[in-house]
Amino acid sequence: MRTAIDGKILATSFSFMLMLAFLVLNGMVNDWGRLTGGVTNLIDFFHQSLWPPDWSVLEPQVYPVCTARAPFEFTCSTAWIGVIETIKIAFVSTVFGMALSLPLSLSAARNLSPKWLSYSSRFILSAFRSLPSLIWAIFFVILIGLGPLSGTLAMTVYTVGYLGKLQYEAIEGLTKTPLEAADAMGLTKIETALNVVIPESANDLISHAIFMFEYNFRSGTIIGIVGAGGIGYYIDLYLRFLQYDKVVAYLLIIFMVVLIIDFFSIYARSFFNEEDDLRRPSWSEVFLGIVRSADATDDFSDGL
Repeated sequence: MRTAIDGKILATSFSFMLMLAFLVLNGMVNDWGRLTGGVTNLIDFFHQSLWPPDWSVLEPQVYPVCTARAPFEFTCSTAWIGVIETIKIAFVSTVFGMALSLPLSLSAARNLSPKWLSYSSRFILSAFRSLPSLIWAIFFVILIGLGPLSGTLAMTVYTVGYLGKLQYEAIEGLTKTPLEAADAMGLTKIETALNVVIPESANDLISHAIFMFEYNFRSGTIIGIVGAGGIGYYIDLYLRFLQYDKVVAYLLIIFMVVLIIDFFSIYARSFFNEEDDLRRPSWSEVFLGIVRSADATDDFSDGL
């Protein structure tokens, strides 16, 4: 009964928020008539400028001369060079960001640190993630010039703020039992963090780091627009020359790489999440708030 009531409250609250969102949207739009010709314009633009994609972006560059042998000439193409550089930026920024954010997240967790240290650390993390990675990229391009180093530093700063928040929320979600046991043993805060907190929250921390790598790759395709390296540089270049068919080819390549990364991340997270012990609910159970456990039903039947 309690679950059904919670489901009704959730459905009512969501309906109210949906109606409120439509009212707010209606207040921001002055003329809904502008939508009438939008689909036609999009179809015309798609057929005239976007499709079919220009796959010449996979061909080797004229300069510098490609030294790769067949069938690996595509490794000298702008698409391959841009994607690999973007992956490098995402990987390095994720590793450095995690190394820098973990100490800050430990000090930001309220169940580990005093209030003055917790709120000070949260202020730093909030400052790092308050600006999007694109703005940080512009800042570092001005500071040290064009190139992937600017993109790496920009992504690292943003990763510290974003990943740090996920980390200290995971740390604060720990049960009190291991922390109370550490206090009873007389462990210091550092010993508690190294021997209790990090091992207990390791699954969440690793899962967040893998997710952050995916996010950084997607963002890394954008920061190249301001000259911070990656495939975004080539996208911006062809956008300036109105060569949209090549831009679409780049976007399709990015889409395929993102899918590959997603599959690998799912596989990697499977080593750290106890998904095999959980029964996945159906969509009706999720939306209606009806939770049924097969194991609980079996135990009840055995009891009878």
